[in-house]
Amino acid sequence: KKPIQNLAPDADHRAHKGLNNRIENAHRQTRKREKIMGRFKSPRQAQRFLSAHDQINTIFRPRRYKLSARSWRHARADAFCLWSDYTAEMTA
Repeated sequence: KKPIQNLAPDADHRAHKGLNNRIENAHRQTRKREKIMGRFKSPRQAQRFLSAHDQINTIFRPRRYKLSARSWRHARADAFCLWSDYTAEMTA
């Protein structure tokens, strides 16, 4: 018998290596950004792109899990209206 079963016979012992890996999973977004940064010529160029990308990304990708389908559609429509206003200002 395993020691965990002696201590808590009803406990579900989950031994997969990824189950208790909260720290690494918390860095997933950072790792994704680092991977993107590797494709640029310099860290400065990557930082310029990523700072603009983050601002655009927050407009176009609302937190879906917090919104109903109707609210999400309204948020997307608002994002496209904002984007058309921004691009109109830049081309004017």
